[in-house]
Order: sequence, then C-alpha cells, then structure tokens
Amino acid sequence: MSRTDPLARLTRVLSRLPGIGRRSGERIALRLATGGGGLVGELIEALEELRDRVVLCRACGNLAIRGAEVCDVCADPRRATGVLCVVQDPGALGLVEKSGSFRGRYHVLHGKLSPMRGQGPAQIRAEKLVERVRAEGIREVILALDADTESDATGSYLQDQLRALDVHVFRLGFGLSAGSGIAYLDAVTLMRAMEGRQPIP
Repeated sequence: MSRTDPLARLTRVLSRLPGIGRRSGERIALRLATGGGGLVGELIEALEELRDRVVLCRACGNLAIRGAEVCDVCADPRRATGVLCVVQDPGALGLVEKSGSFRGRYHVLHGKLSPMRGQGPAQIRAEKLVERVRAEGIREVILALDADTESDATGSYLQDQLRALDVHVFRLGFGLSAGSGIAYLDAVTLMRAMEGRQPIP
C-alpha cells in the first residue's frame, strides 16, 4: 500500500488513537472505505462539530461547549467550593463523577510529569492549580491520580508546590493497585478509593 494512499493515511491516523493499534486502524479504515458511505459523512460531521464546538473550561480544564464560560460541573452552584479533586484528564473526571463519591470541584492536569515525553510542570497545568488554590480559598486538594511512577512523581511535585499554602493534600486511599489506572476501575472501587483517601505526610 502506497504511503500516499488515502487508506494508508487514515490507518496511520487511527493507529495514533488510544487503544487502536495498526491492525485495528486498518480494519476501521477498510470498513469506512468499503461500505461506510453514510458512516463516513456522519463521522466527518461529528469530527467537525468536535473541532468547532468543544473547548477547555477556563476554570478547571474539563471539556466545555464553546460559548459557555465554564463546563457543567463548574457551573453547578450545588458543588462544594472548598475542595478540589485533581485528575489527569477529562476521562478520569467522568469516572469520578459516575462513582458519585465526590461533590466538589475539579482541576484537570491534562497529563502527568514525564520528562521522556517532554511533559514538565508547564504542560500539566500545575501553576494554574496553585493559582486556583490561592484565589478560590481551597481548603482540601485530593490527588486522584493513577498508581504508577509518573503519577507518584506528579503527586509529589504538586504536594511540594502546595506545601506553603494553608491546604490539606490527600491522595486516593485503598482500591488502586500498583501499576493500575483510574480508567480501569469500576465505580464501586473508585468510590471506596475516594472515601478512603489519605493525607500525604
């Protein structure tokens, strides 16, 4: 297959998505090319709408609709204002929400510290977290991060940045096994992890 072939190009693009390898990308591209006429049009429309209408919430970094000041969570006046749950990405935020274990506000990092991938503090919205804690009078920060080395380093860095502020920093408690990610937890396990959060010494 030529590298200039549209099928090969689509396969390469799809293969860059999480959970889709080269073979899966190729199968999806073939399906779209051989019988997905209507589906191709719907997919194009959905992608264009995503590009044109979805933005990041100016308050927390969650996904929001263009034209709205903030996302639905930040706009909800019933949310507790003195507590922030820090998550790696909007997907993790959605999982915490589904667990029903947290009714405060969120801060989305959009990554974790990873020198090998070129992700430092500026890329993970760490400074914005510190600004929010200062500006919003946050009393408690819960680090709802994955249980891996990069997430541990991220948590330690954020704890150091927040140390000078009058804020209690917690991490998720039991329920997260070493090497696992929040995306793979069921709602009950995540709820128990949130309820069993521990202060960071």
